[in-house]
Amino acid sequence: MKFNKILGIDFGGSGIKGAPVEVKTGKLLDKRFRIPTPSPSTPDSVAEVIHKIVKHFKWEGPIGLAFPAVVLNGVVKTASNIDRSWIGTDAAKLIMGRTGLPTYVINDADAAGMAEMKFGAGKDNKGSIVLITVGTGIGTVFFSKGKLVPNTELGHVFLSSGIEAEDFTSDAVRKREELTWETWAKRFDIYLHEIEKLFWPELIIIGGGVSKKKDLYIDHLTIETKVVMAKSKNEAGIIGAALATRANKALFK
Repeated sequence: MKFNKILGIDFGGSGIKGAPVEVKTGKLLDKRFRIPTPSPSTPDSVAEVIHKIVKHFKWEGPIGLAFPAVVLNGVVKTASNIDRSWIGTDAAKLIMGRTGLPTYVINDADAAGMAEMKFGAGKDNKGSIVLITVGTGIGTVFFSKGKLVPNTELGHVFLSSGIEAEDFTSDAVRKREELTWETWAKRFDIYLHEIEKLFWPELIIIGGGVSKKKDLYIDHLTIETKVVMAKSKNEAGIIGAALATRANKALFK
């Protein structure tokens, strides 16, 4: 059975939002519906929010969930910016049990990357590409010859100063430390140089909230690699989660 319309849900640090997606075009079929992320963001509380989103759209088809952690075969392996009780939880099984609907779970940055490669800034580019989402944390995605290398956690690389990149240059850090955009950009540039040195990508795509503010920092970046902004903006996780779900043939047997 083919499903070309899938409910994409993006679980973020501040909000959980979703919308039905036409996977052939990447278009949202309804206005995004957002509910603040519960605190603490335990499996039960998040599952209940997702159930509310499902009911809001009166959805009866498959669900794709973009999740802010390493996910292997539906099981959560890390919890940098969510409640640690998620570790070891089969998120796909949990959501299916709560909603009664087939569910596929993918790392949120990977989801955003799939959307950008299919419909956005990475479309038709078969080189080595790194997508970096900057928000509450730093998510990364690596594509080589159009193929996703899943669950890269390059936001957790240690810089020469000995500090973890995410603790040095996420958007949450910028806000918490009240950094000017120029000061933050110089920090971000240090991180980008580290990524360039390790991977020498042909293109770096910047996503997350800072992608909407590029004029405030883009001129302060000094890396050789071409840098562009993500085109899908805040819809990337939703669209990518739907795409990943559609690509998971086992879900539709």
